[in-house]
Amino acid sequence: MVGPTYSQKWGYVRIIAGTILGGVLGFYVMHRVEISYKEKMKERLRQYEIEMERKQQQQKMNELEDSA
Repeated sequence: MVGPTYSQKWGYVRIIAGTILGGVLGFYVMHRVEISYKEKMKERLRQYEIEMERKQQQQKMNELEDSA
């Protein structure tokens, strides 16, 4: 029996290489998206904490003014 032809072998190589490169590219893109999302959430958490601290200080100031 004769093995696959040259063009068939080249086709297999292209399919395998495309699958591997596509997987690597997909992994890289999802990694970048995840990092970006985490940074965005960290910033939102930081802003939320600042806002909560500001509200607590305002509440303390109001309590001091009411008691005085």
